[in-house]
Amino acid sequence: MRFFKKTNIGFMQRRKMWYAISGVVILAGLVSLTIRGVDFGIDFLGGTELVVAFRDEVDIAAVRSAMDHIGLGQAEIKTFGSDKDILIRTELQGEGTSIGDRIRGGLTDQFPNNAFAVLKEDKIGPKIGAELRQDALYAVVASLIAILLYVAFRFKFIYGVGAVVALFHDVLITLGLISICSGIFPQLNLEISQNIVAAFLTLVGLSVNDTVVIFDRIRENQKNFRTMRFFDLINKSINETLSRTIITMGTIVLVLAVLFLFGGEVNRGFALTLLVGISTGTYSSIYIASAIVVDWTEKSQKKATLVS
Repeated sequence: MRFFKKTNIGFMQRRKMWYAISGVVILAGLVSLTIRGVDFGIDFLGGTELVVAFRDEVDIAAVRSAMDHIGLGQAEIKTFGSDKDILIRTELQGEGTSIGDRIRGGLTDQFPNNAFAVLKEDKIGPKIGAELRQDALYAVVASLIAILLYVAFRFKFIYGVGAVVALFHDVLITLGLISICSGIFPQLNLEISQNIVAAFLTLVGLSVNDTVVIFDRIRENQKNFRTMRFFDLINKSINETLSRTIITMGTIVLVLAVLFLFGGEVNRGFALTLLVGISTGTYSSIYIASAIVVDWTEKSQKKATLVS
């Protein structure tokens, strides 16, 4: 099935403009990461976290008063999707469920006529949180190295470099936009958790898949059109795979959009991370990975011409 019968879009002619746009977006993300950073979930910080669902709406100030009364005045308190659902997080761990029991007791005393249920209760030690942060970083770096080796072995080394630069580009833009969105829309609760790390690893796999499809078509066309200029051959290959790219990535984006809108608070961060990452990955397969291959190949050909 072809979404477009035949296209002849000059993708590579615009690559320098898109280099600049990517640079601006990445720079904005890095500024946000430097100034405000990202919000880490309890998975990486350590502590005790409860998500409580009240029968009726509650005032955050009243919840904070209840925490002050039981000696947890430094606890982080915010809504979790609605004014009835409250997230309470403290750095304290305590023995067993002692901290969670104190929180439940304080809420019961403060809201005797407003029944509540604990939707989620987590307790992570600070040492485990630090190990999880380190392991998450290692997982992302290891996946990038593995992809570099795989693509370099299957095609050429410069193809592997282009693929990894594109993936690194996707991760940086997605992480930067998470930081920006967290500052502008704190109600989204875009915290870096194990779910978000899983989303990053998923987008790395999906993005490189689209890149490999384009590279495969480039290699196939190099055999069939030996006299064609490499610049034109890249454009031809991208146009020939455009329909497949739109259908595949379009269906994924639709599913993620539905998950983001209706999947609940727990799935929102995962869905948004993948939604941004997949969209960026589709773009970077063309304007980063393929463009790097074009620039490198044309530079190599010019050097070879000068030498000869």
